[in-house]
Formats: sequence, structure tokens, C-alpha cells
Amino acid sequence: MEIILKKDVQNLGFKDDVVNVKNGYGRNFLIPQGFGQLATPSAKKVLAENLKQRAHKEAKVVNDAKALAETLKALEIKIFAKAGGEKLFGSITNIDIAEALEKAGQTIERKFITSGIVKRTGKYAASIRLHRDVIVELPYEIIAERA
Repeated sequence: MEIILKKDVQNLGFKDDVVNVKNGYGRNFLIPQGFGQLATPSAKKVLAENLKQRAHKEAKVVNDAKALAETLKALEIKIFAKAGGEKLFGSITNIDIAEALEKAGQTIERKFITSGIVKRTGKYAASIRLHRDVIVELPYEIIAERA
């Protein structure tokens, strides 16, 4: 079954992509939740026209995302966490990285950050998706907090 996505869906595709999914997934989840619509020939024509009109705006969005990526690469993110030796009391997740970026002056939603769960001090890298074509690796360091 072909579906036109109305929103970004994790591990499936981005907005306005035409994807093939199993019938039950499309009928029972994507369409009722508002994530997609059935890809009929008329819907595909409307999508093609919308994408054509949006191409110029898209170029500006990509350039803005690339500029933001350059500023993120220049940042040095240091996250202080309570630790016993090298092992943390708790863990560092996307939420903590988003808060550290907020303190540095860059607002990024945590759903666009992919880092995994970190439980030790040291240097790590998080992947931040700013646009479907612009993904930046953000290095960060976890430092043990002194009592």
C-alpha cells in the first residue's frame, strides 16, 4: 500500500515522501493518526505540484540548516553530572544534551537528537538532524561534578 506521509515518521520517512507500507499499518495506524494519506493518482499529482512550488523555499531552509550546523560544530558542550569515579549516578540522555544546547543559546528539540544513553564520563558525539539533508555530529563531554 502506498502512503503519502503528512508528517515525519521515525524509521519510515519524512513529510511528503511516498512510502510502501503493509496494508494494516497504513489503514490502522498511519491514516487514522493523521501521519499519512492514501497515495491515489490525484493525490500524487497534488503532491508533485506542491513540491514544485515549495522547491525555492526549501533551498532557503536547507541553507539556514547548514548555517546552524556550522554554529553547532563550533560549540563546546560540557555536561556536568554526579559521578563516582568514571561511572555516573544516573545517565545522560537526549534531554540533557538539549538542555546543554539551550544554555549555550541554541534551541534544538530533543526528538531531533540521537545519542543513546551514556553512563560514563568522557567524550561522546550526538547526531542532530536539522533537516532531511543536514545531519550534524555534535561532540560533547561529560565531566564528573565535584562535591
